[in-house]
Amino acid sequence: MTSNISSTVPLWIDNKPIHTQTTIPVTQASTSKTIHHASSASSTEATQAAASSFSAFKSWRSTSHTTRRNLLQSVATHYADNASTLIAAQIAETSCTEAWARTNVNLSISYLNEIAAQISSVTGVIPPTEKPSTQGFVFKEPIGPVLCIAPWNAALVLATRGIASAIAVGCTVVFKASELCPQTHGLITQAFAESGCPDGLLNQVQCGRKDAAEVTETLIAHDAIRKIEFIGSAEVGKKIMGIAAKYLKPVLMELGGKCPVIVLEDADLEEAAKQCGMGAVLNHGQICFSTERIIVMEGVAERFKTLLVETMKGVEGPAGSAVSEGIKKHAEDVIRDAHEKGDEILVGGVEAASSGGRVALKPTIIVNPSPSSRILDEETFGPSASLYVVSSDEEAVALANRSAYGLNATVWTRDMARFMKMSRELEYGQVHANSISVYTSPTGSQGGVKGSGFGRQNGQWGLDEFVVEKFVTWCG
Repeated sequence: MTSNISSTVPLWIDNKPIHTQTTIPVTQASTSKTIHHASSASSTEATQAAASSFSAFKSWRSTSHTTRRNLLQSVATHYADNASTLIAAQIAETSCTEAWARTNVNLSISYLNEIAAQISSVTGVIPPTEKPSTQGFVFKEPIGPVLCIAPWNAALVLATRGIASAIAVGCTVVFKASELCPQTHGLITQAFAESGCPDGLLNQVQCGRKDAAEVTETLIAHDAIRKIEFIGSAEVGKKIMGIAAKYLKPVLMELGGKCPVIVLEDADLEEAAKQCGMGAVLNHGQICFSTERIIVMEGVAERFKTLLVETMKGVEGPAGSAVSEGIKKHAEDVIRDAHEKGDEILVGGVEAASSGGRVALKPTIIVNPSPSSRILDEETFGPSASLYVVSSDEEAVALANRSAYGLNATVWTRDMARFMKMSRELEYGQVHANSISVYTSPTGSQGGVKGSGFGRQNGQWGLDEFVVEKFVTWCG
């Protein structure tokens, strides 16, 4: 992968770099330095990208499943061969740890290989019909060009998954990259191009925040775009959905979370505390699957608190840095709000963890926040969590479900029957036992309910999001 990290990141349309007069500065939060710039798209380039995708779709939709599978497998190999470049770009732009960047690379490779393996499973059916001498067929066909809007927090894996799933079933993609990590996202597009991606199959645009609303609506409104995949905050998701509704375009959304962990009396408390701590602080808490709430049974609460404090004091390093001063300030404001309302701070607080030039906060636990505290049900996107003590399974489930979100939940117990009962009662898209909350699998359905979005990604579920079913009959 021939990449110049210090150059201006171009747009990418028809397999050609496009440089614009307007550029975006990309700042590394941990050093406050502008590390490079990126070309910023206007509605003109957005329209050009959508038209290119539609032109490419006319032929790509008819390619064989082996052609599509071979492309994804080539991209996976490309990622493996250029892992060091992908890791360096993520660290430079998002100030994440090397471990988090490497995890993104490895997960992306797993997703690419699993999606490639699932391509031949996208099949239609032959249903019976009531009409005499009539044969029915239901075909699964690619929906058309897709707009993928990806976030910066898991910069490589989330963008790769959506792009690959759409391309796998015969769709083309306009990729709206994040202005916070355009180089990392550009390396994804470059990997596809260097793996034999035909012109227009994957086009990339990014833009400054002041132009984001216009560029996004231009893309969604374009006749070529047939579906939108968005991963990001609930606040922005509402705006995307409003625009999509205006133009009657379907949307696949994975939004924020307020993920609960329930610790039962028979849990492995040492391991539960360790995984709760890591789940709260990994990537500075900037993960929608982060552990945001910890609900523990009163019989083991004091012992668990002691273990959790020890864990939180030792996880400052893995917490990494915030991606920007603004993201750090939001997380800090949520903790300050709890402090001002008199909530108990078990460990941490509003003070910064500034060693090594990091834009970071101390890992923090707030105990039983008051009903008016922002941390009660606002995603902090920082290295913090709230802790609650309950006396029954029913109380634990009710508290866990008392949220606008429904992305991911975890239960710590040795009792499988008890866990299975709770898993069916918890209003979440994923429920795990004895695991860190930041867990997903390329082979398992992933998505949210309630305010965490709708639709499913991963494996065959993800491929089905980008096809439409057509009923065809032959009479006579």
